[in-house]
Amino acid sequence: MLATYSSMTYGAQLKRRMLARAIFCSTVGAAIEFFDFALFGLVVVAIGAAFFPSHDPLASTLSAFVTFGAGFLARPVGAVVFGHVGDRIGRKATLIVTLLGTGTATFLMGLVPTYAQIGIWGPIFITVLRLAQGLSLGGEWAGSVLLTVEWGDRDRRGLLGALPQIGIPLGVALGSSSALISSTLVHDPYWSWRLPFLASIVLVSVGLYLRLGVLETPVFAQLLEERRTERHPVQEVLRRQWRDVVVISLMRAGEQTPTLLVTSFGIVYSQLVLKMPFTMALHYSLFYLLLSAALIPILGRVSDVVGRKWLYLTGAAGMALWALPFWRLLDTREPSLILLAYTGAALTWTAMAGPLAALFAETFTGRMRYSGSSIGYQLAALTAGGPTLIVATYLLGRFHSGTAIGLYMLASAVVSFVFTLVMRDRSRQDLSVEYDEDRPDPRPRAVPFPLKY
Repeated sequence: MLATYSSMTYGAQLKRRMLARAIFCSTVGAAIEFFDFALFGLVVVAIGAAFFPSHDPLASTLSAFVTFGAGFLARPVGAVVFGHVGDRIGRKATLIVTLLGTGTATFLMGLVPTYAQIGIWGPIFITVLRLAQGLSLGGEWAGSVLLTVEWGDRDRRGLLGALPQIGIPLGVALGSSSALISSTLVHDPYWSWRLPFLASIVLVSVGLYLRLGVLETPVFAQLLEERRTERHPVQEVLRRQWRDVVVISLMRAGEQTPTLLVTSFGIVYSQLVLKMPFTMALHYSLFYLLLSAALIPILGRVSDVVGRKWLYLTGAAGMALWALPFWRLLDTREPSLILLAYTGAALTWTAMAGPLAALFAETFTGRMRYSGSSIGYQLAALTAGGPTLIVATYLLGRFHSGTAIGLYMLASAVVSFVFTLVMRDRSRQDLSVEYDEDRPDPRPRAVPFPLKY
């Protein structure tokens, strides 16, 4: 039983071994999940042509971005559903379900016939599968982060929380690489964008094998042993800490919006405005993603020393200052200046992405940590995720330059900076202690066995 593995009975050797496994499987699993989710945005021009044909390429792309945004709309729903499961059943079991959900939807996307073949059913099927992707990914992020943070010690939580974050740029980079290889080797436009979706089933099998080999975290095992799991974790966290949920969702404005603009929309902008070949645009995006993956753990570790809140504020301020220069540098079409643009974007984004995981996880007590961090993180999909590429496409069509997009990027960073100022930094908090005990609650929190879900 899970109760056997309480935080008091875990041996030091077992904890080290499980921490190593948790880090590996969380990072690889997150990379697989974000590979699946981001792949759609990386080949959005081809998907627009296949399922939303139009004489205007920008109109087809905009229609495809609406479907891309549908996945973001589903993510908060997934956060609620899987947040409840993660705080009731456990982190490990929830992560297995989310991985299978995202992987299955991605594989099936590669099989959907085009609009020319089955008419309106093509766009309908691709949209439903995109919603399924978003639903599963809505519960993935928090579980990956908690698996490492709750296995580690407080002195390294910034670093440990940052390691699964590497999976985000690595997953998108893997998607970029697969799209690049497929477009280079496969000249049939029907199959060139589909093969990476079909190949994702191999990655999902690897991720599933890794996650099956990890034990439940000591924090959650202790909650089970003490019969202290929350019966309605989502309801409780929204009642007790709704302000924290709102604050962390708005903190993500300057973290999520810019990275979507730099990666997914940067490729579209390079193709439609700069007339850059698709493969060249992918190379620049890949450079940004790999540099970000290298910087995230470094800045996560820095947050253990200087504090997560102040590092996050620095990243938001830097993103605000870099927003307009980024697009100006792209417009030069000079390779060295374009690389400079992506380097500055990577430095400022990772100053937020590095400390983000531990900062959000530490905000909520153990019984409600999966629900609170998951909902707060994924609510940003409604404001800084789904609408971003639609707004950017509209601004491009309206103003025909990157300046308006840069102002949009700047505004999102300002929102992050303002709301980070009111965030409480709990970096010294012991996560094995229920630290909301001082909050009055007349209702009992103990849940007798057997658990009823």
